[in-house]
Amino acid sequence: MLDKVVTRTVELLWSTPMLYLVLLAGLYFSIRMLFPQIRRVGDMVKFLFGGGDSAQGVSSFESFAMALGGRVGVGNIAGVATAIHFGGPGAVFWMWVTAILGSGIAIVESSLAQVYKQDIHGEYRGGPAYYIEYGLRSRWFGIVYALAAVLAFTVTGPSIQAFNIADSANTAFSIDPRITGVVVAALFCAVVLGGMKRIGRVCALVVPFMAVAYILTALVVVGLHANDVPAMFGLIFRSAFGGEAMFGGMLGTVIMWGVKRAVYSSEAGTGSGAQASAAAEVSHPVKQGLAQGFSVYVDTLFVCTMTALMILASNTYNVAAPNGKMLVEHLPGVEPGPAYTQAAFDSVMPGFGAAFIAIAMFFFAFTTLLSFGFYADTNVSYLVRNSRHQHKLVVVFQLVLTASIILGSFRSSDFAWALADIGVGLYTWINLIALIFLAPKAHKVFKDYEAQRKAGKDPVFDPRAVGIDNAPVWDEIAERRRVAGTLDTPIR
Repeated sequence: MLDKVVTRTVELLWSTPMLYLVLLAGLYFSIRMLFPQIRRVGDMVKFLFGGGDSAQGVSSFESFAMALGGRVGVGNIAGVATAIHFGGPGAVFWMWVTAILGSGIAIVESSLAQVYKQDIHGEYRGGPAYYIEYGLRSRWFGIVYALAAVLAFTVTGPSIQAFNIADSANTAFSIDPRITGVVVAALFCAVVLGGMKRIGRVCALVVPFMAVAYILTALVVVGLHANDVPAMFGLIFRSAFGGEAMFGGMLGTVIMWGVKRAVYSSEAGTGSGAQASAAAEVSHPVKQGLAQGFSVYVDTLFVCTMTALMILASNTYNVAAPNGKMLVEHLPGVEPGPAYTQAAFDSVMPGFGAAFIAIAMFFFAFTTLLSFGFYADTNVSYLVRNSRHQHKLVVVFQLVLTASIILGSFRSSDFAWALADIGVGLYTWINLIALIFLAPKAHKVFKDYEAQRKAGKDPVFDPRAVGIDNAPVWDEIAERRRVAGTLDTPIR
């Protein structure tokens, strides 16, 4: 009965309307802003290292690293494999499309998170719950998002991350999943209970290292299969539009799995990365929006693509039709997930795959868990911000997340993925609906940034200048600049 309820819930949340909502919202924002994710790539990279931290916030790069740590997780290894298994090679193309359009969504949601961020007990907090309340002036809708987010970040999301760490460690090193779960939980507590600053510093150190190491190693694997690469790209494009006879009749499934796994991996449109964006100290909200837009590229166009290219170039995958019939079976009896990527490594470096995937899975999933800890903190703080027991309640939910890490080590892969899909699907629906209603305000903020750039200025933000009257953090910053006569001089 429980399996049926979970399965039906996933089907409802990730039905065709969700796919259209993600793609059309991304297309709408991209067109309205004239595709800044393409025009402003230079600014995206520049603002990763711009700005500076403060007593209330973290640097742009630390915020980027926290968000990227949340984006780059097991979805980049196991998720890509499941997309290919259930959607065929064409799912990779739709992951690319979703990443490009999703980058536009990330720019909007992260910019809004900056506009409506709040100073809560000396630290910046923000994200969908906050911009829903202050931007749409709807406290109840903000509460709904926060409740869904707390469920996802403390119960459903950690399960799949913990399961894949434990499963890959068991495969590679024969480590008991119970031991792995306890060790990961202990490391998690050591970082997260140190607060936002410690999470930012750890992510800034670990995330760039893990992403670069994974991409470089994957390039070696793809390079050793160089002769198969042209045919592989042809297969991706033909399959994406139903042109490959082997996958005929699967077009809807191909698109669904490509979009679903891209959203789960990059989290564009879910509002999670926006919560890290709100913690940054920048002179204009769009600066952090652009930086977070680039994090979607790193996650999907770089890391996910390298996983997909390895699997396809080395023919280490299976493809199942919607009715369960195997259309392609290069790995008989192998379940979709990290094993596909492991086999790709082993195809050129025998015996290396299991160990490398276990190590990569640990770093990818662990930094995701750290980001979950920060996001849980942000949403619990929103829900109980007027309580004198706020700090204690935050710690309680962090301990619930810790328990989810330990328990998640024992759950089956199918059940863990289903729970994760429910969590992500629920708050993605809420966030995308809110973003559509907030589009006019987001556009005003972006136009303000563009106008200042066109005038040759380093943009600074004054909420009153764009008709926003309930952004207290920015009102205070703008007032200090007016008094000092430095409104046109950005605070770095």
